[in-house]
Amino acid sequence: MNQRLFVFDTTLRDGEQSPGVRLSLDQKLEIGHQLVRLGVDIIEAGFPISSPGDFESVNTLARELKGVTICGLTRARQKDIEVAAEALAPAERRRIHTGLGVSQNHLDNKLRMTKEQALETGVNAVKCARQFTDDIEYFMEDSGRADRDYVYKVVEEVIKAGATTINVPDTTGYAYPDEYRDLMAGILNNVPNADKAILSCHCHNDLGMATANTVAGVMGGARQVEVTINGIGERAGNTALEEVVMALYVRRDVLDIATRIDTTQLLATSRLVSQLTGMLVQRNKAVVGANAYAHSSGIHQDGVLKERSTYEIIDPSLVGAAKSEIILTARSGRHGLKHRLQELGYEFTPERFEQIYSKFLEMADTLSEVGDEHLRELVAI
Repeated sequence: MNQRLFVFDTTLRDGEQSPGVRLSLDQKLEIGHQLVRLGVDIIEAGFPISSPGDFESVNTLARELKGVTICGLTRARQKDIEVAAEALAPAERRRIHTGLGVSQNHLDNKLRMTKEQALETGVNAVKCARQFTDDIEYFMEDSGRADRDYVYKVVEEVIKAGATTINVPDTTGYAYPDEYRDLMAGILNNVPNADKAILSCHCHNDLGMATANTVAGVMGGARQVEVTINGIGERAGNTALEEVVMALYVRRDVLDIATRIDTTQLLATSRLVSQLTGMLVQRNKAVVGANAYAHSSGIHQDGVLKERSTYEIIDPSLVGAAKSEIILTARSGRHGLKHRLQELGYEFTPERFEQIYSKFLEMADTLSEVGDEHLRELVAI
């Protein structure tokens, strides 16, 4: 029996914090509807107290989106929580996401609080939020660099106060996967009431390990992942939803856990977010990049044409892509060229094909890619 993993999408909150990105209310609503079609469990719609526009966005998404939990972010302050509760009021299901930093760095330099003061503030914030909803998520910012014993104490006390989800962020992308997995397992093994809440992964990509860390966190016992479409977000970005979902799907032999994501919507969602944010997806991006199912090497083309799984562990149709692509270049072989010519309706004798292949190689040496119009020129010679 598959274990359930909840997908918490923060594209509209953390993702929109990407430098240069600004989404209108209509654009946020369009992305929100697509996220519902995709099948995410929770949409973090914004930070209501931060601006009138963010309040309106959260309030509108709370009213318009059905079948999904709408979440609003707050600082551990009463006013923040009250404003978030007001913005979330129309939602079918609402969540307040509050919390504080837990690393010594954040306590000393950002919060200017002692550990005891921060813990008391966090507990009071959870109690305040419980007046408005029983779905409370508590974030422990910079957990990846924090003292473990203090993390355990914070988790225990905020769960006692009423938190139902514990967000364990690697805010600066500092942790290695084994460290992050151990952090999750450590919470479950050392906090007596940890079974009363869901642990959540929130990883950043500063060292390029956000997806690896998130999967490691799930292996350590987390049952919620906090992600964005295309991995957009602060600095080097957040964990990419599509990467985590497909990493878990493809390797079900390692971890018997499932999301409710409709994977066939991944490519459409990626393209919509890219279009509306103006953040282009690199061609070699995992899962949704333009080259993710494209093959130009003759050795690869030969293998894929004989059996797709020789070089593809994801069937393109699973993510909403039409099919694998054979890209004809100077590195392509006879099998790839013959396949493309047959797709265009051409059949040749072996002798004639060899003539065309020789001309193809001459042409390919002058072009980055040989397209269909070039092939038609070749066969006409």
